[in-house]
Amino acid sequence: MCGIAGFLSRRPAPGIESTARRMGMRLAHRGPDDSGVWCDPAAGVALAHRRLSILELTAAGHQPMTSASGRYVLTFNGEIYNHLALRAELEARGLARPWVGRSDTETLLAAFEAWPPAAALRRTVGMFALALWDRQERELVLARDRVGEKPLYFGWCGDSFLFASELKALRPHPDFDASVDRDALALYLRHNCVPAPRSIFRGISKLPAGGIARVAPDRPGVRDESYWSPLAAAQQARAARFRGGFDEAVSALDGLLRQAIAGQSVADVPVGAFLSGGVDSSLVVALMQAQSAEPVRTFTVGFGEADFNEAGHAAEVARRLGTRHEELFVSPREALALIPDLPSVFDEPFADTSQIPTHLVSRLARQSVRVSLSGDGGDELFGGYQRYRRAARLTALLRGCPGPLRGALARMLGGRMARAAVSRLWRLSDPGERLQRLASLMSDSRAAAVYRAFASHWDPPALLVRGAQEPSTPLDAAAEALAGAGIAERMMLIDLVTYLPDDILVKLDRASMAVSLETRVPFLDHRIVEFAWSLPLPFRVDARTGKRPLRRLLERHLPAQLFERRKQGFVVPIDAWLRGPLRPWAEALLADRRLREEGYLDADIVRRAWREHLSGARNHGHRLWGVLMFAAWLESLAPVPGAV
Repeated sequence: MCGIAGFLSRRPAPGIESTARRMGMRLAHRGPDDSGVWCDPAAGVALAHRRLSILELTAAGHQPMTSASGRYVLTFNGEIYNHLALRAELEARGLARPWVGRSDTETLLAAFEAWPPAAALRRTVGMFALALWDRQERELVLARDRVGEKPLYFGWCGDSFLFASELKALRPHPDFDASVDRDALALYLRHNCVPAPRSIFRGISKLPAGGIARVAPDRPGVRDESYWSPLAAAQQARAARFRGGFDEAVSALDGLLRQAIAGQSVADVPVGAFLSGGVDSSLVVALMQAQSAEPVRTFTVGFGEADFNEAGHAAEVARRLGTRHEELFVSPREALALIPDLPSVFDEPFADTSQIPTHLVSRLARQSVRVSLSGDGGDELFGGYQRYRRAARLTALLRGCPGPLRGALARMLGGRMARAAVSRLWRLSDPGERLQRLASLMSDSRAAAVYRAFASHWDPPALLVRGAQEPSTPLDAAAEALAGAGIAERMMLIDLVTYLPDDILVKLDRASMAVSLETRVPFLDHRIVEFAWSLPLPFRVDARTGKRPLRRLLERHLPAQLFERRKQGFVVPIDAWLRGPLRPWAEALLADRRLREEGYLDADIVRRAWREHLSGARNHGHRLWGVLMFAAWLESLAPVPGAV
């Protein structure tokens, strides 16, 4: 795991090497073990690399790396889990030269010499973001893994095309323009993250998962293509449905997961796993332990508040599986001490509150291992979120509801009694905003509208952001991609395309890489993604629960009572913290005068929500957290004296 950065300039670029080196230095946390810069001043290209050594710990893994023929230069962030199989294929076809070392980077370069980039990447199993300079064609090729585990930002700034693993690495380039994109800010306040392909900076984009971008100094713009599409993969898998029974599906999944976990457990450094005690992480750990001769190192974080603490469940799972378990109990003071660092950790406004425990458990794991497997992805692939089932019930109700009755329901949903009833039924601490959105669905029950009703924070966010118009996102295309599918399946596809890469994987990457820990996600092996979408929906979700094959498979390793409970995950009591120990910090960032001087947000709307939250009249904790994370990020943009 590493960090990459660089640029391509249309005009002579003095100091090209020193600029690239400064860009790379901003990513030292992603790669503390080694650094490198490769430049061609005549071509105007520079590649920078920061290395976290996981495979091939010797200098034979140094990057940027040049191919055997000298045609290609690569800076690569990630892991190719099947690189030994790729080597064998190259050797069998007579396409390989003598190997210098054992790194997957060298294997990938040999694959690019043998096949075009898209064809080479389709042969890989892995997670990555990369930049490949073709010295013969004078073309820069960027690529990202199929599901979006590793980040890659890029864009033209004047006559320079910049790219990097994180936005902070773009700032040392003299052509970079740090202008906030107000439309992207509106999207952020709806989703609590900035959805791809946007970034918070105007003119800078995120490369979509499974995407390739090509740029050349003598060619305007960026040529985009895709070597793998989650939408196309889901459609193709549904067309070639799994024909066996449920038990056969469970056995097939068992084999695929074991294969993925075995591949992702390979490293030249210690490997462990996050363990929350839920279905997904417990299953990953169970299959790791089943294939390991030694106790697997597992890690969890707990809080003093009983409603937010799963450490006890995780400890019991670890005891049953025989892992070497470590847990960290975090006081509110310790968690709060992390908050000032969040803007620099996440580098872009980001407001999923589980960012705090994810960073803390990463920090704990890094004391013992360099690689940690995670159970992320199980909810999105196998229907774990309650909103899938709630949405299915809602749309079934709306289909049989005449127009006049819909109007009456919309009016009823705005009332106090409805809020109280829904709060008890769905365990929502403040159902008022959610009910308002549900009321709007009385007149619009399309999949995208239903999804936004369940997933939005500020709605509509353009009212909050001054001078903004909320743009469309891949959400809309994903919502209409599955002909004949129900709302639950459509929402799962939307999550695969948007929420998973834009929120869950951003959280995991930034929280772990900030402490130089590599994380791997077995559920997101593309073969498992495609298999999950080949399953009939009832195999994944029924009226009462989701993740049916995962639960059945986990029963082979653990008693069901250990994991059959209400889902919690890594969550924090942010609502109470904002009324308590975080109140002075939040009050300073939400001060009326400050909001008006910054000029991005409507101060009246923000201050009203803050007053309602403090009084206990409404629970705006997660909505306000989004505003606070933007305000703190904006404050972090101020230049630090002496910083490079």
